[in-house]
Amino acid sequence: MIFTSNVQLPPGVLRDDLTIPQFILDSQHPLRPQRGNNRPWLIDYPTGRQYDAEEVRNRVFGLSNSLYNAYGIRENDVVIIFSPNDIDFPIAVWAVHRVGAIASCSNPAYTEFELAHQVNETKASLIITHPGCFAATKAAAAKFNFPLDRIVVISPPSRPFHTESHEFRSLKLSPSEYTIDNFVTLDALIDKGLTEYNVEGKVFPERRLAKGEAKTKLAFLSFSSGTTGKPKAVAISHYSLISNVIMTATYLRINDPTFPWEDRRMRDGDVSLGVLPMFHIYGLVVVLHYNIFFGLPLVVLPKYTFTDFLTSIVKYRITHLWIVPPQMVSLVKSPETKKYSLRHVRMVMGGAAPISNDVEAKLRKILPNANVGQAYGMTETPATITMWPLEQNKGGTPGSAGRLLPGLKAKVVKSDGTLAGYGEPGELVVHGPSMALRYENNPKASAETFVDGWVHTGDEVLFHENGDMFIVDRIKEIIKVKGFQVAPAELEGHLLSHPAVSDAGVIGYPDEYSGELPMAFVVLHSSAARRALRTPRDTERYKKEIAKHVSDHKVRYKWLDGGIEFVRTIPKNPSGKILRRVLRDQAKAIKEKNKAQPTVNPKL
Repeated sequence: MIFTSNVQLPPGVLRDDLTIPQFILDSQHPLRPQRGNNRPWLIDYPTGRQYDAEEVRNRVFGLSNSLYNAYGIRENDVVIIFSPNDIDFPIAVWAVHRVGAIASCSNPAYTEFELAHQVNETKASLIITHPGCFAATKAAAAKFNFPLDRIVVISPPSRPFHTESHEFRSLKLSPSEYTIDNFVTLDALIDKGLTEYNVEGKVFPERRLAKGEAKTKLAFLSFSSGTTGKPKAVAISHYSLISNVIMTATYLRINDPTFPWEDRRMRDGDVSLGVLPMFHIYGLVVVLHYNIFFGLPLVVLPKYTFTDFLTSIVKYRITHLWIVPPQMVSLVKSPETKKYSLRHVRMVMGGAAPISNDVEAKLRKILPNANVGQAYGMTETPATITMWPLEQNKGGTPGSAGRLLPGLKAKVVKSDGTLAGYGEPGELVVHGPSMALRYENNPKASAETFVDGWVHTGDEVLFHENGDMFIVDRIKEIIKVKGFQVAPAELEGHLLSHPAVSDAGVIGYPDEYSGELPMAFVVLHSSAARRALRTPRDTERYKKEIAKHVSDHKVRYKWLDGGIEFVRTIPKNPSGKILRRVLRDQAKAIKEKNKAQPTVNPKL
């Protein structure tokens, strides 16, 4: 059967002729609440610096002007934004879109190798980076001979600007303008775009989309591991993100005057916390664009620490938390939580990975006035597919990922290819206006995931008759670490580049805090195996060496924190596919054995 939402999408509410900044900055949609002009949109947590609507528009305009005039950024050029959360992160995104270019947001924890992969895959024309990402940016640029004068630096509000001369004469900027370590800053470009270029009449020509053009006009190349292999560029249109915002606004009756005030999930005066990374689809679409459209000021937390997280909630009277399971676990288990008064928190949404019923129940006790629930989505469906409904105003059904948003259709495909009914598990396949278009420049992977407008999620789910969806298992191989995707094949390929490794299989081992941790089963070459197993000390030395081989080249959440086990063979089916379920069973048995006999040395 085909599953649909019990909430209908009103006719004519979806806009397919606007870019994202035109939708967010310029238009007043009937589903969008009216807020005061002096109400801040973005607030920098460390300094308290605020941007209201007018300042956001001005900064976007100024940067767009300089991107066009100083760097020649044009239609469909790709600009990488390599930065932690920053009050100017959305400014950069929307400025890139204003000139018709494509934004590709990159994980600020990436190593130079991972960033170089993204630069190469996207054929980027410019990198907007952060001082904390300098080293990796310059190293990645060196790998592809990327011009250093095509790197712009975001100046955090908390860091003073330098006024040294710089070397990029081609930009025709005066020596007195802001630079950091001789790299041009975002503020310098914004100032130049608002003053010199504007005075000279050099104003970028903003494209107006034809009816329906937003459906194919690319806004983002967001990287996801999909089902296998290295991260792939998910092609996301302007229409995709706009549709997801509108579908959610409809579902939550954001601007419905007939809906009781006390039952509204978002109200005038609410404040939201932007702690999830904006490069991630959850932070980019849900936390950033939902909240700006819904009229909630967004307090931007540059880097997550639990103390800063709690302090920001109290300091800014945060009412809405959009978080992931590890943060929920910390709220429940950390003794620090009791030191803060959190009674003003009204809503907590968990996403990116399933949350246990126990954690969810305890969180409701700690936050007695909060409506706590779960949502489900992915980069390929950017972003939300399901969310707990308004009628569950005390919290979602325990264990449920919520119900389908309006405008979406879902099928549950059983292992024999037939469609499941209520209560029957199978792979979730989704169709709707917010689906991504494809994996850019990867027709093989696209053909496996994007089929006739339907997205194959790789997750096993079942639906109850009331519409609640439950995640049963992960059919696809992706490991979820704190909500981040880790492709086993990527780690396996890297492990095989180590001279001592003959074969490898990687799985996700369950972890209460992180959700899962990468765990590797490694077959050593015969000579290495003889040396590695002579004594327990030799075994540990080899494990540390192999673990370092991963940690030296991969972002932190891809490290083998679930452990390394040396084995004789990797179980595979006749076609050579790794039998990960067998490895999971072996991992469980090993962990249980190690609990009872922690000093036993694993044998081949």
